[in-house]
Amino acid sequence: MAYIWLVVRGFAMGSADVVPGVSGGTMAFILGIYEELIMSIRAVAQPPFWRALLRFRIPAALRAVNAGFLVSVATGILLAIVTLAWIGVDATNQPVMLWSFFFGLVLASVVTVSSRVKQWGPPLWLATALGAVGAYILVGAVPLQTPETWWFLVFSGALAICAMILPGISGAFILVLLGKYQYVLGAVNERDFVTIGLVGVGAVIGLISFAQILGWLFKRYHDATVAILIGLMIGSLRKIWPWKEVLATITDRHGELIPTVERNILPAFTNAAGSFNMEIVTALALAAAGFALVLVIERVANRK
Repeated sequence: MAYIWLVVRGFAMGSADVVPGVSGGTMAFILGIYEELIMSIRAVAQPPFWRALLRFRIPAALRAVNAGFLVSVATGILLAIVTLAWIGVDATNQPVMLWSFFFGLVLASVVTVSSRVKQWGPPLWLATALGAVGAYILVGAVPLQTPETWWFLVFSGALAICAMILPGISGAFILVLLGKYQYVLGAVNERDFVTIGLVGVGAVIGLISFAQILGWLFKRYHDATVAILIGLMIGSLRKIWPWKEVLATITDRHGELIPTVERNILPAFTNAAGSFNMEIVTALALAAAGFALVLVIERVANRK
């Protein structure tokens, strides 16, 4: 049952990762597995794992990297990406509703994760502010037109996976910035295993490398690292604000219109007929549901 629950958590992470603007790392934080995930990935490049592997002590090698945990979470993530890739391609059908729910999720995660810092002070507030400013600037960046060569697909996978394990920074949105979001999801839906493999190689390289840095930071500067990650989540709220006005678009090489400049706006309180805009009520209800869901998950995790 413990492994099944980990698969479910991985599925939640993968579900978030297919939506540009939503971070699987945020979901890992919400679900209480973030630090264990980073440390388990980090162990893949550590001496105990390789010593056991080179001596063919397979059970010891698997224990060194917390293999049961990693396989369960990875299984859930892959299941979500394969089965829900169409959501990412067609995520614009109900954008206000989608972003409202995730806005509530991320906002509540900021509240719950902040309790993991033992004692707040000016340095930690500064770290949070820097993280927030950095994420705010990044999520407002303009998508690029980029090549579809093998090396750039590897690079895209490495960069996107680093973002996926950072709360507040969406790996899918990094692919949008690199001009590879529709291309990669199309490859998943069309079972283009060459493209998937190249992106996957980059993802493995980036994941193991970046986990070394994060793991080191958690061990030596735990509270400051958490404070920066909280800032990243706060800054990402710019991207997932539900009501937006598109100011400029570009057409990619596949003929798809991609918004390049958007402005967050307040919702219209009345519709064309002059009556109250019920979309606001629905959006607020979804945001409240997302907020409450995180609080419930946090309470259950604390009891366990």
